[in-house]
Order: sequence, then C-alpha cells, then structure tokens
Amino acid sequence: MSSIEKIVEQALRDGYLTPTMEAEVGRICDTASELSIEEYMALDRLMGALLTGEVVAVPRKQFINVMEELVLSEAIARVAEIEATTDKVLDVGDIAAYTLNRLPPLYATTEEGASYQRQKAKEELQELINQQISDAISRSLEQPEFYPERTPVAKTSSGDVLKQVSNLLQSHATQYETQD
Repeated sequence: MSSIEKIVEQALRDGYLTPTMEAEVGRICDTASELSIEEYMALDRLMGALLTGEVVAVPRKQFINVMEELVLSEAIARVAEIEATTDKVLDVGDIAAYTLNRLPPLYATTEEGASYQRQKAKEELQELINQQISDAISRSLEQPEFYPERTPVAKTSSGDVLKQVSNLLQSHATQYETQD
C-alpha cells in the first residue's frame, strides 16, 4: 500500500485531514513520475469524503506566533538598511529563522491575545529580539555561501483543501478514467 493510500485510510479512520497529511500527499504527487490506479482511487475517495463531510480538513493555522511578525518586521528593516548602504545581499528568511530559533514563541488565538503578546514582547523582549537579529545578521555576513543549490521551503497556497485535492486529481490523473 502506498503512502497516499495509507494517508487516505488514516483520514477516513480519524475523520480528519491534517495539514501535515495534506502536505505529504501533495509532496508525493509532485515528486512521483506517475501515480498508480490505486493512488488515484485513494485520492478520489478522499475527495468524496471531503465533499460529504466524512473527512474534515483541519485548518492550516488557528493561531499565530506573534514573535514571527515582530522578528520579521525588524529583520526586514535592518536588512533593507544594510543592503541600501553596502553591496551585501542578505536572506531575510535565514535571518528570521536563525533569530526565531533563539527566542521564545508568543502564540495567540485571538486578536486580543495577539495584542497582549505584542505589548509584552515590546516591553520585556525587544532588547533580546534586537540582539538576536544582530547576531543573525553578523553570522550571515561572515558566512560564505555553502549550499547555493539549497531548496527553500515551499509556500503552500491558501486555497481550500477541496480545491487543492481537485487540482491534484486533475493535474496528476490526466490519463485516468473511471470505469462505469
């Protein structure tokens, strides 16, 4: 049994399709040269279960990490300043990831919670945030480009799961026809 079939079986058993399961199905479809009839049928079963509500797609994000937005906005401002005054080019994503790995997360599920976390971070953590961003920039400026062929983490589309599964079926099942 393929991974797609196992994921669909688990989704049917649990009644949920998690973002991780969805991403794995997408990864398999994107990297496979050809899917088997069984895999197409499993994807078709998943599509039907999503349409009937037998399987519910878990939303990708029901919370935010306020620290991400604080770090990203500060990192963008600092990188822009450096790039405007030097011939250096820095990767904001690398700097933000390095920084975030060294700071506490500040998750919130409501706008009120996010406002509270932002205020708390500005009062208690701004100096630490600035220091970690400075360290990340210094590291980035000092390091040679080790792996220029690195593949960045792919950004997933924000469309709903039904559309994504439908698109997967259409793009990867061009030669598949159901037998009546």
